[in-house]
Amino acid sequence: MQAISVQQPWAFAIARGGKPVSNQPVPTAYRGPLLVHASMRVDLKACDSPLVQGAGWDPRDPLATIGAVIAVAELTGVCASAARGLGVCRCGPWADDDAYHWQLGDVRPLPRPIVALGRTDLWEPTATLVAEVRAMLAAAAVPRVL
Repeated sequence: MQAISVQQPWAFAIARGGKPVSNQPVPTAYRGPLLVHASMRVDLKACDSPLVQGAGWDPRDPLATIGAVIAVAELTGVCASAARGLGVCRCGPWADDDAYHWQLGDVRPLPRPIVALGRTDLWEPTATLVAEVRAMLAAAAVPRVL
């Protein structure tokens, strides 16, 4: 399992399922499960973006936190068309020009954020962090009997 750190409110938009791509400066050959970590930085101008507002941006939502893992997604592919100047891609309105579009699927927000340190590139989370995420997702999937 790998992880990426994404500035808020973009991380929130991914976690809530509205943003199916992460704009990155480099491609990756990695495919598979990916922790979405909300970095310690916030793009304040983006908070007013119609796309972000449409994704339900609410700074009071626990997924709007910073410095924590807030979701798990599957990295299913990387579109290089825009970054390589090969023309317009079909990655949608969230895709930035001149960026690699890491395509995300099966996004599952965590029931609560897990505080963690991130990095600016693709990074490998600790075994403890991965175990905590898996346990949290497993507990959330089990129906509770009263």
